[in-house]
Amino acid sequence: MRLTPMRFKDYTWPHNPEIYAVEYRRRMAVHAVPFGRCVLQDLGGAYRVLEGEGAFAGADAYAEFLRLAEVFRQEGPGLLVHPVWPAERAYFVELQVTQQPLPDYVKYRFVFWEDWDGYESALTENDDGGTAPWTGGQSAVQTTSGGGAYTVKKGDTLWGIAQRWGVSLQALIAANPGIKNPNLIYPGDKVVIP
Repeated sequence: MRLTPMRFKDYTWPHNPEIYAVEYRRRMAVHAVPFGRCVLQDLGGAYRVLEGEGAFAGADAYAEFLRLAEVFRQEGPGLLVHPVWPAERAYFVELQVTQQPLPDYVKYRFVFWEDWDGYESALTENDDGGTAPWTGGQSAVQTTSGGGAYTVKKGDTLWGIAQRWGVSLQALIAANPGIKNPNLIYPGDKVVIP
């Protein structure tokens, strides 16, 4: 069976790297509750990491490594096609020579991070550059006919907002049907407080 050659942007590896490791990461939050217990909150998958090692051998090995290094210097994500990883947009985040390079042999290590672009249009920097201090609801809440609306700040979670306002998480989710995934809220979103 012939594996697909590894490609990133306009670079195609002359032969696939020798070692691959694919790591899946999940974001979790731990919230302390009274009497020494804690609640784990699944914040969803974060990103996948593909790392590996390879070597270029032959008369043009060092020149081939320099071509790969030039691709590394290019900014922004690109399409990564890999024999054991689904094709994804990814960032080339690390390239390292792992031993003294020779004109005919260069051993290297690489790391790619998956670029899930679901945040491109949703994340914005707050005017204050961070999370506003909790004010007990005075300035952060605008009154509406149903109770109030809270403007999400960087670092907020629905669970934390529910705790601040003394409502159950289920009631908060039910009052906000526009939030499709309760694990994903963004700075600037309005959360209706029941």
